[in-house]
Amino acid sequence: MGTWIVLGVIALVAVFAILIYNRLVAARAQVDEAWSDIQVQMKRRYDLIPNLVETVKGYASHERETLEAVIQARNSAVNNTGSPESQAASENILSGALGKLFALAEAYPTLKADQNFRQLQDELTQTEDKISRSRRFYNGSVKAYNVMIQSFPANLFARSLGFSEREFLEFDDPQVAEPVKVDFGTS
Repeated sequence: MGTWIVLGVIALVAVFAILIYNRLVAARAQVDEAWSDIQVQMKRRYDLIPNLVETVKGYASHERETLEAVIQARNSAVNNTGSPESQAASENILSGALGKLFALAEAYPTLKADQNFRQLQDELTQTEDKISRSRRFYNGSVKAYNVMIQSFPANLFARSLGFSEREFLEFDDPQVAEPVKVDFGTS
C-alpha cells in the first residue's frame, strides 16, 4: 500500500511538472511571436524610409547631410539583430534622424503638398501606430512570461528547464516612446 502512495505522489508531481513546463513553453512562444510582430512592422518602416528620402531629395537635394543621416540610421537599425535594448538604441537614433528630416520638410511647402510625400507620410504614421501597438503587446507578453517564471511553483522548474527572463522593449527618449509625428497639417 505504501508503494502505491509513493508512486501516486511521484505521478502527481510529474503531471504537475509537465503542466508547468507546457505553460512556460506557451508563454515563451507568445513572447517570440510578439517580438516577430515588432520586427515585421519595423521592416515595413525601414522599407518606407528610402522612398521618403527620395521624395524629399527631389525638393531638398542640397540637404545631403540630413538625408544621409536618415539612410545611415535606417541601415544601422535594419542590420541590428540584437536584443530589445540594442534595437531600442537603434530606433532612438533612427527616430531622431527622421525628426530632422520632417523638420527639414517643413521648410519646403511644395514638398508638403506633394501627393507622394503625403501618401508616404500617411503610411509611415500607420506603421508607427502598429509598432507602438506591437510594442505594447510584446511588453505585456514579456511581463506575463517573466511573472510566470518568477512565481511559485514554476520558479522551482523554470531555470533548470532553460527558461530565463526576457527584456522589455523600452525607449530611452520619452518622445520616441510615442510614434514619430509626421502630420504637417495638410488636409
